[in-house]
Amino acid sequence: MLKKKINFYKKKKILKKKNFLIIKKKSKVFLKNNSLESLSKTLLSSLIIIFIFFSLPIIFEYRNKNILFSQDFENNSKNNFDKKLDNENLKKFSKVDQDTIEKYLFEDVIKFDDLPTNTVRLNAATIEQLFKDTNYNLDDVRKKKLVKPVSLSLLPKEMKMIENTKKRKEVFIQIVLPLIIKENNYIRLDRKKLFIILNKNNNTSAEKKWLEEKFNQYGVLKKDLSTLKIRMDEIPVSMTIAQAAKETGWGTSRFAQEGNALFGQWTWSGEGIKPLGADAESTHKVMKFKVLQASVKAYYRNLNTHSSYRELRKVRAELRDERKKLDSLVLSKYLEKYAETGTEYVKIIQKIIIQNKLIDFDGAKLLPSSIELESLI
Repeated sequence: MLKKKINFYKKKKILKKKNFLIIKKKSKVFLKNNSLESLSKTLLSSLIIIFIFFSLPIIFEYRNKNILFSQDFENNSKNNFDKKLDNENLKKFSKVDQDTIEKYLFEDVIKFDDLPTNTVRLNAATIEQLFKDTNYNLDDVRKKKLVKPVSLSLLPKEMKMIENTKKRKEVFIQIVLPLIIKENNYIRLDRKKLFIILNKNNNTSAEKKWLEEKFNQYGVLKKDLSTLKIRMDEIPVSMTIAQAAKETGWGTSRFAQEGNALFGQWTWSGEGIKPLGADAESTHKVMKFKVLQASVKAYYRNLNTHSSYRELRKVRAELRDERKKLDSLVLSKYLEKYAETGTEYVKIIQKIIIQNKLIDFDGAKLLPSSIELESLI
């Protein structure tokens, strides 16, 4: 006999006729399954959240380590540079701004020799009249911090003949001040260009060539950019004027008159002027230049590259890092090797700065040249 399948409703009907009470039970399995599914989803969500929070720092760290060249140079290079400038990290700093390649140091200074030889030496009276005609006076410069771009190539022969000491000093400052600011401007522009290049993703062949030229100009070994940053920087105007005044007797020395030598730099190989009274065996000379601007440029290159002024450059870099102004009274402390008198020389330079209120000229700007001014010259 075949068994017939009876569905649930038929069974229910039969049992009901026999007075059985039917209660439908909820499926425990179904509830159990729902609970498990909910728990699984909660656990999975928690794991995903934990994974995300755990992974994000690793991802960001990896990204920072593998960032593009330009940003890496901007951030990591600056951090390394800052560490090198930190007083507590002198060991690392000692590796920066070390030796110098001298081959190309004064190549751009020598180029001044190729200038036409028709430079005219104006007499003192003509120069004073020129200053009056252009309303160029030091009182205005001290107040307004603006300098007329009167660029003279030679000192007047009559500097010694200006008997009034105050007047002689004023004329000397008026002559050298535009030349000094101009050189600082060149360096400021170069420094700005250096940071623009470092902050780019890709550099052009012209930019790479420019960098190579600057490595040579500043005698940088192994194309070390930290060294270039330290060396390619300005020198306070007040300190520069003071040294020029000391080295030339406010423009009256033979070296200044005959060789446009404003800073008494020595040479053992180049063209120069033999000091009077020098020992017969002495081979050094005082460097001579075709124009005054060349002398200023050579002085800047000397302080920015020579090992004797490495400490000066270090302190200057620290001032930059601390966003402080370049203080001539601070930096001049490190000029003891500029002259044989050492610390006495430093005292004299600082005395000149203070007595003549030369700090007034720090921060002065050079006005742009004009056709009217050039015609007067």
